Amino acid sequence: MDAIPKDLRQLRACLSCSLIKNVDQFENDGCENCDEFLHMKNDRDKVYVCTSNNFDGMIAVMSPEDSWVAKWQRISRFSKGIYAISVAGKLPAIVIRDMKSRGITYKSRDNSSR
Repeated sequence: MDAIPKDLRQLRACLSCSLIKNVDQFENDGCENCDEFLHMKNDRDKVYVCTSNNFDGMIAVMSPEDSWVAKWQRISRFSKGIYAISVAGKLPAIVIRDMKSRGITYKSRDNSSR
């Protein structure tokens, strides 16, 4: 499964969905949940803008639709993978505007902003 980090170096979490992978995986594969609108695949600069290395905790989700933890974390509709409990940072305003124009509501994954 591509959504599982290959190693523990250079881990980053998606600022939109909190999926955790390493930099190379985000660049090579994008985000399984968000690349349709974040477009990180093959764009290392976009990976650094749309992900954060500052996150707390990890949750392994194998059956997102059946997991109460996935529901609590608002990730029950996402793909299987490793997710951060909270992610520090926010997507750039231009990315948030693009998401809004596509009808996608952005909710920060940063616990300090809840």
